[in-house]
Amino acid sequence: MTLDLWRRLAAELVGTMLLVLFGAGAFVAALVVGKGSLSYAGIGIVALAFALVIAAVICMFGPVSGAHINPAVTLALATVRRFPLPEVIPYIVAQLAGALCGGLLVDGIFGSQALTANVSGGTIVQPGYSYAQAAGAEALGTALLLLTIMALAVDQRAPGGWAGLIIGLSVACEIMVIGPISNGSINPARTFGPYAATDLLGGHAPWHEYWVYWVGPVAGAVAAVLVYQFIAQPASPARRAGRMPR
Repeated sequence: MTLDLWRRLAAELVGTMLLVLFGAGAFVAALVVGKGSLSYAGIGIVALAFALVIAAVICMFGPVSGAHINPAVTLALATVRRFPLPEVIPYIVAQLAGALCGGLLVDGIFGSQALTANVSGGTIVQPGYSYAQAAGAEALGTALLLLTIMALAVDQRAPGGWAGLIIGLSVACEIMVIGPISNGSINPARTFGPYAATDLLGGHAPWHEYWVYWVGPVAGAVAAVLVYQFIAQPASPARRAGRMPR
């Protein structure tokens, strides 16, 4: 691998670590303060934390790696040839590794309390909802994210300077809607990190639900980029495919 690719993988690892640390970490903090329960207002605070850290990561690493920090984003961009196919697996490995680091840091900060707070800030299908409903919610939430990414970070007609903020806010929006159903992950890495950290530290993560957080986000992401390509017909891929320069 080239030095440039190693730099981009490092950016994806650190960016995903920050996403889990300050996004899932906010989830754990809200559960700790709420003594195990989370009000709808609390969901709003968690959503805002995710929006802010995503905006920050895009500003930090968007020009370096594209700041995908999400396997569903990487796969979707590769589907429409906005990202090199040979780099998909290295990106996903870096994202999962970064998510694990973030999950371990959450556990390091909150200690044993984190292991009982939705598996270190991980996502679970909420009582009263089926796996199909949760996967559908995850697909719709991820579709919103990818439509926003295509419009503001990929389409060369987009106004400059807004990508980080609006992409972050799109994540906050989906969490406010589907958070009560699936916790609003829309990111297989975001769920993987806390699950893996929980198991490594002696807890028990609900891996039997993990497929929901792959199938839903990937299906929604791929559908969204195809829809955007058909409706908006953006210009041909940018010179540095998959990057988010704005």
